[in-house]
Order: sequence, then C-alpha cells, then structure tokens
Amino acid sequence: MAEGHEFLNFVFMLSLDPKELPVPMLHQYLLGAVGPRPICFASTVDKDGRVNLAPFSFFNVFSAKPPIAIFSPNLSGKTGKAKDTHLNIKEVPECVINIVDYNMVQQMSLASSPYPKGVNEFEKAGFTAVPSDLVKPPRVKESPVQLECKVFELKEIGNCNLVFCEIVKIHVSEAVLDEKQLINQKKIDLVARMGGNWYCRAHGDALFEIEKPITTMGVGVDRLPAAIRHSKVLTGNDLGKLGNLEVLPDEHEIDAFKKQHHPAFTSEEALHQKLKAFVDADQIKEAWSLILS
Repeated sequence: MAEGHEFLNFVFMLSLDPKELPVPMLHQYLLGAVGPRPICFASTVDKDGRVNLAPFSFFNVFSAKPPIAIFSPNLSGKTGKAKDTHLNIKEVPECVINIVDYNMVQQMSLASSPYPKGVNEFEKAGFTAVPSDLVKPPRVKESPVQLECKVFELKEIGNCNLVFCEIVKIHVSEAVLDEKQLINQKKIDLVARMGGNWYCRAHGDALFEIEKPITTMGVGVDRLPAAIRHSKVLTGNDLGKLGNLEVLPDEHEIDAFKKQHHPAFTSEEALHQKLKAFVDADQIKEAWSLILS
C-alpha cells in the first residue's frame, strides 16, 4: 500500500464508548466524522401563520417512490428546549426544504441564529419569501432547488426529533439545469456541513466521477498478485480501480502490449511506478497487461 495507506493499518486507534462520553463531546466526534452532510434549510409556519427559517445538517433523501426526505431539528444543546421548526411542524405539518448553494451560505448561517420565536428569519437573513403551490410555508427564492413537503410523521426519541416528509412538489432553477433538463452538478455549486465551523463546497476540483458498478462486476483486488496488493507505491484507490476491471486482458492483448511497451524494469518499485502511471491515466487494461506480462 502507499505510505499513508500503510500507516493507517498500524496507527493507534482511539476507541470510545458513546455511553461514557459527555453529549457535547460525542456530538463533536459524530459531526467531525460523518460528513460532508447536506443541509436542510427548512421553512415552516405556526398555526398563526408566523414564518420560521432554519438550517439542519442531520438530513437526507431516502426514497424516490414515494419521494421521502427526513431531517432532524433536535432539541437545543444549550437550553434543551424544542426548536421553532419542531414546534411549528407540530402545529402545521408542512415545510419547504430549500437547498443551499455557495451563493447563499453566509445568509443561511445568519438564519441559524437563536432568534426568539416569531422573528422572521427571511427578513433577518435577507432572503426573499415566495409563495408555495401546495403547502403553507413559503419558499426561499434564492435557493436553486425548493422541495415542498407534507410531514407524515414526527418521531420524538429523547433529544432527537425525526421529521418524515413526502416531497409533493419540486422547483428547480433553470440556471442549474443541463441540456437534458437535469441538474448539472458543476452548476449547482452545493455546500455541506462538516464538524465545528467547517463547511465543504462541491465545486471545481472537489468534484469527480466514479462509474457505479450497478450492472458490472469487477474482478476484485484479490486477483492481484500479493506484491501489487501490498505495494508502497499504489494507493487503496489505485487497487480499487484495478479491481473494478470487469474482464482481464487475454493473451493476444497481453502480447500486443508487450510489443508496444517492451516492459522491462530494474526494480519492483520501478514496475509499480509505471503501473501507477497507467492507473492515473485510467488505462486499467494496460495496467493489467503490465501485471500479467
């Protein structure tokens, strides 16, 4: 394995029992480890029609049929009291999940301030409220994607409150669509929460593609020679790429590779460096031809 990869196999691991940790410390470990987390910027209203807008990073979508989203407005870590979002949903079981992009992340953070109940965070954070079509809470105009939701279940488990939503209408800005009218991941410029004050921006070089092996079945890392599997040059990702090849090169392909590249190396490290060059160039069949030759 690569030096860093090899180090992880021998590094001392701090093992923790969640039941023995103070809740704030446990919270920080969980937030620091599980990320980046998408942000549910939820708008709600109470029974009197007063609007609330607040972000939550315990959130995701879990199904497309039906389209289900779940987020968690947990009790306040400082006061132990229920948050306005939680109270509003008890009174009016509807919300809008406004997706947060980089252009609005500072305003979104401002909206997370502990304003008293009844204060309109749309106004405090400088957002534009626009009417929804099927639910009472308004949408955030500046958000690139807005999900109108009906809440069908609210689970209260200790300090944890899980809001189960069915998405009943989706609004998508044309500015983030591609030629097929689908969301272009390079245009939408999403942000996500990390631990502490840290955020992550899904933009530029941070974006990369890995083809999903939904219908394919790679040969597996276990088919690699032991010297390759334990290489100090190749990383775990390199091994994963090699293991994802569906069909190994045959004798004719290996012979053709030999004639073109004349593989001969003075050391195992030199061989592994050449192998890594093929992998970095996504020439996986050539890499395997080198291994098998």
